[in-house]
Amino acid sequence: MRAYRQECQQGKRGRRPLDAVQLRDLALSYVARYATSAGKLERYLARKLAERGWAEGEERPDIAALVARYVEAGYIDDAAYARMKASGLQGRGYGARRVQQTLAEAGVDQALRDEVTADHAARRHAALTMARKRRFGPFAPLPPEREVREKQLAAMLRAGHDLDMAREMVNAPSIAAAEEWAAALDGDGNDGAW
Repeated sequence: MRAYRQECQQGKRGRRPLDAVQLRDLALSYVARYATSAGKLERYLARKLAERGWAEGEERPDIAALVARYVEAGYIDDAAYARMKASGLQGRGYGARRVQQTLAEAGVDQALRDEVTADHAARRHAALTMARKRRFGPFAPLPPEREVREKQLAAMLRAGHDLDMAREMVNAPSIAAAEEWAAALDGDGNDGAW
């Protein structure tokens, strides 16, 4: 068994270094398989290059130029990626701060992150979605004790919600009140206070 593990590890380490064609193929298979941003593709290729090295006698690749070609060809669209990712996170109940962090990690620039981050009304709906899914506040089977409400509040903060929104949701007196608060900004633009 030990010899087999060593053989497998050597096989992984003993891979041939990359050349220009293999690097291009890696990039193409990555964009074909995953929705990605230019920053994520660039980090992926740099990691592969660090893992496997570069073939001797060949000029070192310009990863940024390769990524730029894929952006130009339309294989990568940071705006579409940012909209898709932000919509998915908000739909799962994550707050604006978490959306911003995720997009920043993907290498999406600040202007685009600000553009796709939800408005105040959509943020309220995301908080409602999270509370409903996680059974926080009025969605809990039993009225939560103070310690439980504090843990729920902390979870909502970790998920990227503003403190005020998290408090409103966790301390909502009923499901109807929570839903009313979330929908308050949908049509008439009032502040939705209880």
